[in-house]
Amino acid sequence: MQIYLPIAEVSVNVFLLLGLGGVVGVLSGLFGVGGGFIITPLLFFLGIPPGVAVATGANQVVASSVSGVLAQFKRRAVDVPMGLVLQVGGLAGAALGVWIFNRLAALGQIDLVVQLAYVVLLGSIGLLMLQESLRAMRRNRSPRPGARRKQHVHNWIQRLPLKIKFRASGLYISVIPPILIGMGVGILGAIMGVGGGFIMVPAMIYLLHMPTKVVIGTSLFQVITVSAFTTLMHAITNHSVDMLLALFLIVGGVIGAQLGSVLSGRLKAEQLRILLALLVVVVAAKLGADLLIRPADLYSIAVGKQG
Repeated sequence: MQIYLPIAEVSVNVFLLLGLGGVVGVLSGLFGVGGGFIITPLLFFLGIPPGVAVATGANQVVASSVSGVLAQFKRRAVDVPMGLVLQVGGLAGAALGVWIFNRLAALGQIDLVVQLAYVVLLGSIGLLMLQESLRAMRRNRSPRPGARRKQHVHNWIQRLPLKIKFRASGLYISVIPPILIGMGVGILGAIMGVGGGFIMVPAMIYLLHMPTKVVIGTSLFQVITVSAFTTLMHAITNHSVDMLLALFLIVGGVIGAQLGSVLSGRLKAEQLRILLALLVVVVAAKLGADLLIRPADLYSIAVGKQG
């Protein structure tokens, strides 16, 4: 069943869109990521223009994150104060990211920049996550006798001012690192159409040393506000949000997020990280191949909008 998308100006299969939304929803519930890092490249593969895919993908991320975070609230696995601090940085970063996006679009370089950003960022993070996850699995299989891991590591973050106690995470740290992390994720979200969970989750674990049990819920809590703000800014400034496309993605995403939340309680943390890392690497490889392989049609005719 084909449907025409008015903003994207392409026809796609309805059931394919519902399936894509469902897959992203499952990822949201499983890994604590909004899923934009997967849905946006997949929309590229369907022929959706990158500008529309970024803005509309951010819209779908909101729905998947809301569904996922409700399940995490039931488990009391959300650090609300930490999420609010991350949101402060995220909103500022999103505003800056939308400005950068519009400048690149005006220069006619947004398509190339978005795809290159996905290849570099997803490839790097995916390989790092895969390496760390495999290392963790090896440690668990053959623990060294007598070796004890330090529970509290004092690093440069502990020496920063403006400290706040985050009770759900058991942390007493400065608000500066969470704000900076949120800002970086906000910029990426606006330019790439991602919730930023695939960056935020590792940052919260390895930089802020948050316990894994609250990382997923807190990440989703932050993603909701920042992604909603990003979508609104894109809709107002460049009118690139395709609501019909977003509707089908949202329906599939909300259903999939509930399934993902159930599955997350049945898989080990190391298994989840390896699955996410492999998925990120595969998507990055596909995008890189599309940029390098010679297309069948070397030329295309496009009508530019007069400003």
